[in-house]
Amino acid sequence: MFDMEMDRNGFEVLGRDECFRLLASVAVGRIGLSMSALPVVLPVNFAVDGDRLVIRTAAGSKLDAALTGAVVAFEADHVDPETGEAWSVLVRGSSAVLTDAADIAALADLDLNAWVADHTDQWVMITTDLVSGRRTARRRSGPAGAGAARPVAVPAGAT
Repeated sequence: MFDMEMDRNGFEVLGRDECFRLLASVAVGRIGLSMSALPVVLPVNFAVDGDRLVIRTAAGSKLDAALTGAVVAFEADHVDPETGEAWSVLVRGSSAVLTDAADIAALADLDLNAWVADHTDQWVMITTDLVSGRRTARRRSGPAGAGAARPVAVPAGAT
């Protein structure tokens, strides 16, 4: 059995490979970026493609314009409502609009459903320069063993 690394708050620190495995298990995440000099966090459908994340958006949209060459944060998580077990992964990197036809064609096999599929012709790649993740086991309210499991917040970037 191996020892897992824990952060100062008692959360399990996840390695890069486990972070990618967890990211690939969900379809929706949140992208944090700057739009008109203000911070914005938006839900997006995404897919993991090797060591990068891929999203689709509409060409000419505010999101498309904001993502062109931007440094962004991306977060995805999951909380099991039955057990309260939870994880969160935070990715920081830069974004770029994909324009190479061969690169875009290679993405056709990704299971990536955009919010409005018939208007999302712009593919955007996010590098995964910094990846961190945390996981927690279930926690119960009240005395040991009493009460139902409840979700807990998992700070992805906590150190």
